[in-house]
Amino acid sequence: MKGSLLYEGKAKRVYVTTDDQERLVLSYKDDATAFNGKKKSEFAGKGRLNNLITSKVFQYLHKQGIPTHFIEALNDTEQLVKRTTIIPLEVVVRNKAAGSITKRLGIEEKTRFHPPIIELFYKKDELNDPLINDVHAYHLTDVKEQELTFIKEQAMIINEQLIALFQSAGLELADFKLEFGRLPDGTIVLSDEVSPDTCRLWDIKTGQKMDKDVFREEIGSLIEVYENILQRLEENVCAK
Repeated sequence: MKGSLLYEGKAKRVYVTTDDQERLVLSYKDDATAFNGKKKSEFAGKGRLNNLITSKVFQYLHKQGIPTHFIEALNDTEQLVKRTTIIPLEVVVRNKAAGSITKRLGIEEKTRFHPPIIELFYKKDELNDPLINDVHAYHLTDVKEQELTFIKEQAMIINEQLIALFQSAGLELADFKLEFGRLPDGTIVLSDEVSPDTCRLWDIKTGQKMDKDVFREEIGSLIEVYENILQRLEENVCAK
């Protein structure tokens, strides 16, 4: 089924499939990057964890009626997905202040936002993925106003579902990044991944950081944290 390599990014390799040109295989790597690739490392087993966590999250979202590119997990490190053309926007939803927004705006970490804040970043490595507004998005990408409105509405719906999902696993969702893509017929669906690489998760009881900040800030074992998240999802959510 898996054919030739189509593209390699920081966290995944993308392969064509030999039997269906509208399907791709995503292969998750063990690489970890932070600060737009300025910090890099490799952790044995990370690809497996991100693949399995993302697969479970997408399966959950499908049950809530949210369309994604995900089809199925093929093995521990690979998943089959629908081919999409990624819209070069990172859609960040913030429930609480953390990361770059605390530095840019001087907001204290863990400040809650009512309602959640949506920020757009232009997905361009050589520009360090700059923060942009809606009008910038129309100029820099092929997204139309109605489509961007839809993307933001989907992001807020996904936020509500992810808050409930992670809360069931004893985790608070501080913020997260989404990417969307177009199917061949033009339909826009959630793409890429939803994992501790793309979400900020805090233990509800202890406040402990349970995401890639462990790597960014060198405050613990990334693999142990990701294993813990997978176990919580399996025991508290996916078993139901």
